[in-house]
Amino acid sequence: MGDSGLLLPCAALIAIWLGVAPRTRNGAMRWVIIFGLGSSIVLASKLAFLGWGIGSARLDFTGVSGHTMLATSIWPVAFWLMASRWGHAPRVAFAITGWMLAFLIGISRLVLEAHSISEVLAGYVMGGIVSVTFLAIQHNRPHPKLRWPWIAVSLVLPLVFVPIGAPAPTQDLIERIAVRVAHIERPFTRDDLHRR
Repeated sequence: MGDSGLLLPCAALIAIWLGVAPRTRNGAMRWVIIFGLGSSIVLASKLAFLGWGIGSARLDFTGVSGHTMLATSIWPVAFWLMASRWGHAPRVAFAITGWMLAFLIGISRLVLEAHSISEVLAGYVMGGIVSVTFLAIQHNRPHPKLRWPWIAVSLVLPLVFVPIGAPAPTQDLIERIAVRVAHIERPFTRDDLHRR
């Protein structure tokens, strides 16, 4: 539920959901810009560490948790849009459900020891900034009137392309980019950070 193989297509679906109707097309552009800026910060933090070792041993920080940031950015907005045909209170309740799901995804990153507390907190804060900013801007603007069958089909669609249990190769790609850009033989690791 936090893997980029599922969530990046969902981010694109949010833009499509908003872009279909002319009255909500500006919302699609706002989403792309806000989500793009948040994602760029996560990518920059990962490249800074993997390529140049920029991190904090004291905080055990090697970059913003991408799973947590993506989940906290996308699920509240997606759930809010699912409730677009209802009033304000159901939309808020759906968005809160999205933030709670994202919190659980962040906890799972800690349980799996994929990230430190500081990395998950940074991801939750960054994703929260993205989703809260977008929803605050969209609050009094036109809402798309999404039909449930279309929502269901579009949410199932990414699952067709993502093998169950196989994470997207996003981290490997970022590591390859970092190695090439920084002109190093291998990416920095958490062990490297703590050995210094």
